[in-house]
Amino acid sequence: MRLLASCLLSAGCLLAQSAPQLIFTKSFPGSIPAYESIVIDSTGAFAYSESPTDPKPLQKAKLKEEDTAELFVLARKLDYFKAPIESGLKVANTGKKTFRYVDEAGKSSETTFNFSLNESAKALLDRLEQITASERAYLDLDRSVHFDPLGVNDSLAEIEALWVRKQLAAPEQFIPLFNRIVKHEAFMHLVRDRAARLKEEFLAPPPATTADKTK
Repeated sequence: MRLLASCLLSAGCLLAQSAPQLIFTKSFPGSIPAYESIVIDSTGAFAYSESPTDPKPLQKAKLKEEDTAELFVLARKLDYFKAPIESGLKVANTGKKTFRYVDEAGKSSETTFNFSLNESAKALLDRLEQITASERAYLDLDRSVHFDPLGVNDSLAEIEALWVRKQLAAPEQFIPLFNRIVKHEAFMHLVRDRAARLKEEFLAPPPATTADKTK
């Protein structure tokens, strides 16, 4: 418990406490990465880390307002994690996952589980794991751009796959990396074209809804 509290405290410090926060941590020794943390405040600002002890996040970005609101609505449906959500079923170990909520006054509540049947918990886990997958994809592209030019196309392919499945969080965070690829002639023409196309798609306004068309 002391180790868990220390890990969560470190995670909470990744963003200054000035608004309510959702904190998600996952510990799964043997997997890559073995630990992940995402700290999201009610403004949408978030920080991602892969170490329980390093106070410096690997990446910071910001979610769209509607995506942030959805996360906090799900937390409210779960009574801000004041009750257990573990199913108790004998299922495979998928990692120790913790949801934590910290209010404006710094008061916190949390729940830890391996597997849950609660629909709101499953929905929240799905959204949070989409964010962590997006940050892993960002870091992979960043490393490839700087150290492995031949791996950039594979990194872009993973980002595009998340985008097509509508699972990519905060797509705007990728634009500076796309700009670097597009402007750098050391990258293959095919790679620069792919980065330029993804940049255009990420910056395009969302398609008009039926309600918008009837206004």
